[in-house]
Formats: sequence, structure tokens, C-alpha cells
Amino acid sequence: MPRALVITAAGINCDAELAEAFELAGADVSRIHLNRLASDPSLIDGFQLVGLPGGFSYGDAVAAGRIAAVMIRTSIAEALARAVERGVPMIAPCNGFQIAVQVGLLPGPMQGSDTRPTVALRRNIGGRFVDRWSRVEYPESRCVWTRGLQSADAPAEAVNLLPSAHGEGRFVARDAELLASLEAEGQVAVRYAAGDEFNGSEGRVAGICDPSGLVLGLMPHPERYTRWTQHPSWTRLEVADMDGPTPGLRMFHAAVAAAREAAVPA
Repeated sequence: MPRALVITAAGINCDAELAEAFELAGADVSRIHLNRLASDPSLIDGFQLVGLPGGFSYGDAVAAGRIAAVMIRTSIAEALARAVERGVPMIAPCNGFQIAVQVGLLPGPMQGSDTRPTVALRRNIGGRFVDRWSRVEYPESRCVWTRGLQSADAPAEAVNLLPSAHGEGRFVARDAELLASLEAEGQVAVRYAAGDEFNGSEGRVAGICDPSGLVLGLMPHPERYTRWTQHPSWTRLEVADMDGPTPGLRMFHAAVAAAREAAVPA
């Protein structure tokens, strides 16, 4: 049973959901506060999965995710980089995504002392916080978390939704060349379906992965869609549509499987 680390901090409020998603997928989960990890970054070396939950870390007092990102860069960034090198899948939904791009985990890899973000999550195009379910797509990518969701046996459109809740989720890249590169390199892992890009994200991007495919950041919350009864219209779904795990839980199953593969000696 692979061990999953869920990093908590002041203002984080989605850690319980993230922990449960890992548990439902077969992982042994520990929730550890960022302050404790900062005092002993080697704790991260004992985990095979990592989650950076959503919420409002440190109240988003300066900007969304900024304080948590600074704390991570000055304490556990090297330990997280080592984890990626040894094949640890990581997920960063919502506020976690905002933190991950400021730390340099995404689009990755982290480049030494150069901490300037190359992508950002800006204020929604409507200027308001939005809480809703949206249709999403999973393009062919290198992301380990979306394996199976891209294939012919991917869930039907009726159930291929994810919930979102954010005010600053509009994905923008430094320039058009970078966005094109992310597309070409298979780093765009999740897209809003046409007509559902409510926050104005460039290229309808809802989530990206790093070059290794291990680190996934996305604004929707797959950890809030691990049971069919969480679907907004679940009573109207066909029984055949609800065959197997939900799309959200399938991401965690895929990551746990990847962690197990990485743990098998060559």
C-alpha cells in the first residue's frame, strides 16, 4: 500500500477530501502541516504520492497561493524535486495549482534559483468567484493521473464533469509560444469542453502536467467527485454510465497504480 502525503497549511480546507480520495484508491494517507515538513523536509522521502490541496492558504492574503509558495520554495522545494526524480505522482487542485506554478513545480521542472513563474492563474474573466460543475475533456497527454480517461473506454460525456470553485482560475501562459509548446509536448492534461470555459482560460486549459507526467495541477476538484452520488444529476444517469469508479476517482486509481509501478525494483 503506497503512502500518500497530503500537505496542509493555514487556510487549506480541502485536505480531508483529498485524503479520502487517496484512501479510496488504495493508499495509506498522512496529513502533515507545512510547518512540520519545513522543519524536517526528509519526511517527504518516505512517501510515494503527494497532494497539495485546495482552499485559501494563509487567507490568500497577498495573492492566491503566494505565501504558501514562498514558504515551500524556502523549505521543502528540494525535497519535492527529489520526489519527482524518484517517480512520485503529485496532484495540486485549485489553490494547490496556484501554489505549484509559483513554486516552479509546473509547468516544470524547477530551475534552481530561477523562481519566475511562466504560467499563472489569474482572476476569472467575469471577475467573480464561481462554484459550478463543468464538462471537461482529457486530451492525449503524458499525464499519469489521466491515463484511461483519454482512451476509447473513457467515461461518457454525461458523467465527464468536474466541480470547480475559484475566483482566480483563468489559465494564462507567458506567451503564445509557451502555450503551443505545452500542447505539443503533451502537458495539457485537462480541458474545459467547448462552451464550458467559464473562467476564460487560454486554450480552454483546466490542468497541466510537468514533463515527467507525474505532477498534475488543475483548477477543478477531482477529489470532490469520488462517488456517483456527488454527480449533480446522478438520479438521472443511466446505470451503464455509472459503471466503475467516477472520473475523479479514476485519476487517483491511476496515480496509485503508477506509484506501485515505480516501487517495483527493475
